[in-house]
Order: sequence, then structure tokens, then C-alpha cells
Amino acid sequence: MNHETPWQLLIAVILSAQCTDARVNIVTEDLFKKYDSLEKFANAELSELEKDIHSTGFYHMKAKNIISCCKDLIEKHGGEVPRELKDLTALAGVGRKTANVIRGNIYDEPSIVVDTHVKRISKKLGLTENEDPEKVEYDLMNVLPKEHWILWNIQIITLGRTICVARSPKCEDCFLREYCPSAGAGKKAGGKK
Repeated sequence: MNHETPWQLLIAVILSAQCTDARVNIVTEDLFKKYDSLEKFANAELSELEKDIHSTGFYHMKAKNIISCCKDLIEKHGGEVPRELKDLTALAGVGRKTANVIRGNIYDEPSIVVDTHVKRISKKLGLTENEDPEKVEYDLMNVLPKEHWILWNIQIITLGRTICVARSPKCEDCFLREYCPSAGAGKKAGGKK
């Protein structure tokens, strides 16, 4: 997601819930010009911010969380995005996934971001049997070397968006097919479903 500051990335990731990165980038292009400081977000008119982010979906809750989050960043963290997981997840609209995106991208802290692609593909590869994202995160932390956690996020998310697409995986194009117990699952002989 496009950003110039840590707080912009934080807001962009809050907006990305149930929304594509492409849509978030379209919205934040104008949003970050209009609200060019934490203070402007913290003091934003709720209904106006809702209109500004409407196309990202769930805009009522996202706007409320962004305003609250920015107020806390100013009042409790001196305008800085905190580094620690517990401090990040204490912010409105910030769960483990968002916190781990910040820790990995801003602070280069090894972290595993469990989105829909990471969860689905990690299960396909037999690296976890869990559905709960936090449990998946811990399972992956136990099997992947720490220095590969951030790369895992990037590579598996990209794989899930391009090749291992949920509805029609392109197993024949996948570089992990020989390691994947579900490679080709659901396809009949001749390569057709």
C-alpha cells in the first residue's frame, strides 16, 4: 500500500479490511492530501471522513476507528506509531494482522501476517490445521525460520493472488506443487474440473 509515513501505512492497513490494496491506494491518494497530519485525522468530522473512505466498505467503523486511533497516537504515543504488539493492538481498529504489518514493514521486526491467502495456502501445504488466524500465526512461527517470516507473508500473499487462487488454483503453474498435498485436487483427468 502506498504511504510516506508509518501513520499513513497504519491508516491504509485499517482501510484494507475487506478491501483490495488497489482500492485503498486509490482512496488514500486523495485522503492523505486532505488529511496530511495525524491531527487532521484526529479532528476529522466523522461524517465527512465516512464519505471520504466510503468506497473501502465498512466505512462507519473504519472512520470511527481511524479518528480514535489517531487521537491515541497523539495523546498516548507522542505522534509516533508504537513498535510493540501490545501497544499496537490497543489502538482502535488494530488487530494482530494490522500490528504485524506495521512491525514488519516499518520496524523490520520479524512477523507473520495471517491474511486469507496465508491461512489458506499454509493449510494446503500442511503447515497448520487451524482456522483461527492467531493459532495459524503461532503454527507458522514454529515451523518457519524467523528470518523468513516477512518473506513468507509477501510471497504467499502474491502466490494466493496470482496462482493459488481460491476458486481456481493454477496448480500446473505453481512452484510449490511438488510439496503441496492438495495440488490438482478437485480436477479430473485431462486437467478439467
